[in-house]
Amino acid sequence: MSWITKNSANQRVERRAQPYLSPEAKAHLEHEVLPRYETKHAALLPCLHHVQHTNGWIPHQAMLEIAEFLAITPAEVIDTASFYEEYWLKPKGKHVVAVCRSIACEFCGQPEITDAVREHLGIDVGETTDDGEFTLIELECLGSCGTAPALLIDETLHENVAPGAIAGLINAARSSAH
Repeated sequence: MSWITKNSANQRVERRAQPYLSPEAKAHLEHEVLPRYETKHAALLPCLHHVQHTNGWIPHQAMLEIAEFLAITPAEVIDTASFYEEYWLKPKGKHVVAVCRSIACEFCGQPEITDAVREHLGIDVGETTDDGEFTLIELECLGSCGTAPALLIDETLHENVAPGAIAGLINAARSSAH
């Protein structure tokens, strides 16, 4: 078996002129977040959350800035950010459709729900529509096992979802002012 390699050592990170960790953001993190942790490294997750909350996702430039701010390696930041599902490492759509893939939802029709969303939006799991309106993801559990299958569109939980209801739910989200 041969290994497929990629030339990541020479990968270029797109940079914008203004930093993602502005002086104000650094001051906030330094005075409000860092004191709660024994080491700077322990504050990595809150720093990632701060950047994502501010920008909607975590660009590579921001990960490099976080690494420098916390005096840790960029690899530690990237490994952590890519490990957790809650972090977005590429821009997401205006609306996020999150289909629960827990065992209860799977038994109650989750695959059909995911397929209906795929078909209606014309994208696969992990993708965003060309117009930037919708991103489709699957989550491990939404905590609605008794009303499976469930999905979350933005902040609204939908329970006992039928594949035929997907178009209406998505169209309602599209017309909302989210």
